Amino acid sequence: MSTSSAGTTDPYATFRPRIGAWVGRLGALASVLVFGAIAFFGPSSARVSTTMAVLDRGLILGFGVLMALGLWRYGQLRAVPSTEGLLVVNLLRRHQLEWAQILRVGYAGGSAWAVLELTDTEEVAVMAIQSADGQRARAEASRLAALVAHHQQG
Repeated sequence: MSTSSAGTTDPYATFRPRIGAWVGRLGALASVLVFGAIAFFGPSSARVSTTMAVLDRGLILGFGVLMALGLWRYGQLRAVPSTEGLLVVNLLRRHQLEWAQILRVGYAGGSAWAVLELTDTEEVAVMAIQSADGQRARAEASRLAALVAHHQQG
């Protein structure tokens, strides 16, 4: 058994992006800090009522928290292989796929992430394998393709 680019010998290790995960997590933290600082320390106008000033600050903080939640979700992208199939957790949807449903793994037309071609002619993006990770992404896509081939033979 060979070692994957993620440093594991387990072919069923969870697929996770490296750069995208850091961007999501650090972006979420920065969003809360920046919008929180603006909400609490930003200037207020004497022409605005106290109620309106509190509401404005609450909305600024709320926007920062919503942005942070979206970025945090981006940092949680993953694909979890098992002997039964593959769970793909993307930004908005989760896909539970059986190995028999997957025909091919690749990068469609310079896509930013790996794409699964399914037997029902649909395609599912695997946002956990991001081309921004360079050689690591290619190695992870190869590992996923090997898992698909292994389970199609079995």
